[in-house]
Amino acid sequence: MAKFKIEVVKEECTGCAACNASCPEAFEMKEDDSGIPKAKPVKENVDDLGCAMDAAQVCPVNCIHITETEGNKKLI
Repeated sequence: MAKFKIEVVKEECTGCAACNASCPEAFEMKEDDSGIPKAKPVKENVDDLGCAMDAAQVCPVNCIHITETEGNKKLI
C-alpha cells in the first residue's frame, strides 16, 4: 500500500496551473468535460511526495489534499 494519497477537488480547481508549474512530476493539467484544464495528480497513490506538498501549498484555492494512508491523517 502506498504511503500517501493525493487528491484534487476538480469542482474547486480554477485551472491556474500553479501546482503543475511548481511540481510537474506530480501534477498534470487535463481538460474536464467542458474543455477547461484542471489539475490532476499524475499518480494518486505514492510512497514519496517529492515536491507534491509544495505544490499543494501554492494552490490559491486549496483544492489539493494529501493524506497519509496509514491512519488516514490529512496533511493538507
